[in-house]
Amino acid sequence: MNTQVNSSPSRWQTLADQVLSGYQITHEEGLEILNSSDDELLDLLAATFRIRQNAFGKQVQLYYLKNAKSGLCPEDCGYCSQARGSKAEIPKYRMLNEEKLLDGAKAADEAKAGTYCIVASGRGPTDKEVDHVASVVEKIKSSYDLRICCCLGLLNEDQAKRLQQAGVNRINHNLNTSREYYEKICTTHTYEDRLQTLKVARDAGMELCSGLIVGMGETPEDIVDATFELRELETKSIPVNFLNSIDGTSLEAVDELDPRYCLKALCLFRMAHPNTEIRIAGGREVNLRSMQAMGLYAANSMFVSDYLTTKGQAAEADYEMIADLGFEVIVSGHEMKATDAAPELAAQSESY
Repeated sequence: MNTQVNSSPSRWQTLADQVLSGYQITHEEGLEILNSSDDELLDLLAATFRIRQNAFGKQVQLYYLKNAKSGLCPEDCGYCSQARGSKAEIPKYRMLNEEKLLDGAKAADEAKAGTYCIVASGRGPTDKEVDHVASVVEKIKSSYDLRICCCLGLLNEDQAKRLQQAGVNRINHNLNTSREYYEKICTTHTYEDRLQTLKVARDAGMELCSGLIVGMGETPEDIVDATFELRELETKSIPVNFLNSIDGTSLEAVDELDPRYCLKALCLFRMAHPNTEIRIAGGREVNLRSMQAMGLYAANSMFVSDYLTTKGQAAEADYEMIADLGFEVIVSGHEMKATDAAPELAAQSESY
């Protein structure tokens, strides 16, 4: 019997060596990652982890999300339970008042999240809504050591400047998919509209947070195209969402993901963005399932607690998962044991 062990590096270890030396992967190599055999998955993850560890060690950044305005949206994004035409049973309410947004900041701080995300449904905010959010952000900044990320829809220059002046660190506006596939998931605004909002946010002096949703019927080529578009934008943070098919949405019947493909997608983003924060975002619980922890070998951040209109994994389970990996939560640049995080978090979906 031949027991000789092949000690030569695999193609993924070789690619990781190249990336660590400053190489940028090609479109073809991105496709190879997504289309790779499941038999190669552990080796792909091991190679990807070397890149993640080089930039971020074993650190994990936590994000806490507040749905500041729910439903009532005129846009027709097919994946969204809050979209026009959606029959999903969700809470519907207008912009939360100051007290509730401040409560969210308190919950984020107690959860040891480094970033508090304020998200509002709609095509874009009114000037009055921007002033309201800006006023609340100023109060948050005076009370908590939190970074603020806002996701409010399409922004104009004046609105972006107002948010930046109030202390908003980052604007989230996801590309969601490739330029070519975009009209298949939304017809009420364009891919260029989204790019314009990212430009406006950057010009105002805020960092960019932008990612995509995997599993909406797109091809691997679409995912790689979006990956490379985000590289051109030099986004500071990339949330990788996995479609959570919600009853009542136009994509309710789409269910094409398995945990292994989700992990390959995370590896693609880390290989293509070696020094960028990669976040395991919405849909991780229902798509990665028992393999959630493995996602952190590629990603270095995640949401804690709930999402916009869907429940997330219990915070205690997230803290335990991070600790079991031997990883550490980072709060304001300082390490803490995941088990030190707050045991209870406030509920997300609140209405007036």
